[in-house]
Amino acid sequence: MSAYLSRYRPVGRRHLLRTAGVGLALPWLESMTPAFGSAVTVMPRRFVSVCTALGLYPESFWPTSSGRKYEPSEYLQLLAEHRDEFTVLGNLQHEDQVGRQPHDSELTWLTSARFPGMGGFRNTISVDQVAARHYEGQTRFSSVTLGTHTTQSQSYTDRGVMIPAQFSPAKLFARLFLQGQPQEVAAARRRLRQGRSILDELKSETRRLQQKTSSADNHLLDDYFESVRSAEKNLARRESWMDRPKPTVQRDPVSDIHDSADLVGRIDLLMELTSLILATDSSRVVTLMIHNTTEAPKIKGVNTNHHTLSHHGKDAKKLQQLRKVESSIVACFGGLLQHLKSHHEQNGSLLDQCLVMFGSNLGNANAHHTNNVPVIVAGGRLPHGTYHKPKETQPLSNLFVRLLNELGTPTETFGQSNASLSWSADGE
Repeated sequence: MSAYLSRYRPVGRRHLLRTAGVGLALPWLESMTPAFGSAVTVMPRRFVSVCTALGLYPESFWPTSSGRKYEPSEYLQLLAEHRDEFTVLGNLQHEDQVGRQPHDSELTWLTSARFPGMGGFRNTISVDQVAARHYEGQTRFSSVTLGTHTTQSQSYTDRGVMIPAQFSPAKLFARLFLQGQPQEVAAARRRLRQGRSILDELKSETRRLQQKTSSADNHLLDDYFESVRSAEKNLARRESWMDRPKPTVQRDPVSDIHDSADLVGRIDLLMELTSLILATDSSRVVTLMIHNTTEAPKIKGVNTNHHTLSHHGKDAKKLQQLRKVESSIVACFGGLLQHLKSHHEQNGSLLDQCLVMFGSNLGNANAHHTNNVPVIVAGGRLPHGTYHKPKETQPLSNLFVRLLNELGTPTETFGQSNASLSWSADGE
């Protein structure tokens, strides 16, 4: 192998093939291994979380038997071609998820903080942001937070501050892949420097104010000051990437889908962008929240909005429409798996190096129950193809501990965890 490597100069990860004005980001190649180093390239691990916040109808999601020979349910049949690449996980939940509002468990899907939305509630760091810390500085974006319709997300900093979701695919594509004209880059750099000047002023003002306030107020100011430091780090990181060329992809710039009722179109587009983000190593951590809308989704046979259908009360007509909506969402998830499988890297596909979690914060949306939430984990070369159903309820955080360790982030505890979730190829 060393003789083979000596014949070639190492190729950078962001090296591009260019011909006839077309650029294509290279996949991971053997020649990307440094000439003086390990002969085996360690492929970066990635993490994706997708949450459909209005649940998945239990009778259509859960198989009736566990183990490797489980009979796929109505929804899981839609993922049949990927069966060997995912595991269905049962009897997982966060405890104490009753909040001020019936859907407040959306806040804690990735954190497991107790009593969301109640008086004095303060969220905790989300599992994706723990993973993002591990990759900080290695990619243009430490994480990418997406939403189908609004800025609401399930990603939270260690101070419990929500990271706003990006819901404009066009703007996201531009940030990721469009180089920009020289004057645009110069203007962006000026904005960054102006932002840093403002932060410097804020820091000095904060220090003066701390000398005049109580200890309780100083605690709040410490949080504020920490957010200023975090913003400053982000500015510095963004500036350090400005002189590096963005990856070029064989894909025309995307356009936003302005029709909010086109739920499937919006999800599919964000799923495609997720695969491009990971394939170009623009980020290794992506989260997507599928929001509720007040309009009926543009799905054949559906004339009622998703939220109303989720509170079906066992009404046959509502359930029929609900299953159409949720089947479409599950099919979109299958599309993401296919995108990830179609991107080939050294020794496998992008899905082999990516841990994908799909599910919901609601186990039974009809009653806002948060027990036994639906969860699928795909990729990462884990022992898949089974329905793993522990005899006793386990903290969902146990899965988070497992995923973080699989991502190379040594973790003993997270949130409500009491162990690391494990299962075998038989689903036990």
